Amino acid sequence: MPHLQRNNSLPMEPVYTMLMSNRDRTARLHYMPNGFRLLSPGDHVLCAETGQKIDLEELRYWSVERQEAYATCEISVRAALGQR
Repeated sequence: MPHLQRNNSLPMEPVYTMLMSNRDRTARLHYMPNGFRLLSPGDHVLCAETGQKIDLEELRYWSVERQEAYATCEISVRAALGQR
């Protein structure tokens, strides 16, 4: 159940502190062949090649062997071929 917070000019509204506390935090993940496991909370990871922020909802490319995330398919293929 969400925590309720009173704003003097507004009626009581829920505050989802758990969701808000993970905003703009880098998550730590364990990458597996068909998905990943969250090791520490956050809302994004960084691309291993470019440093670009990747929202967890948008994360599609990673290396299980290297335990790295990639922003695009092209970047992941270059990393797999050793063309860094």
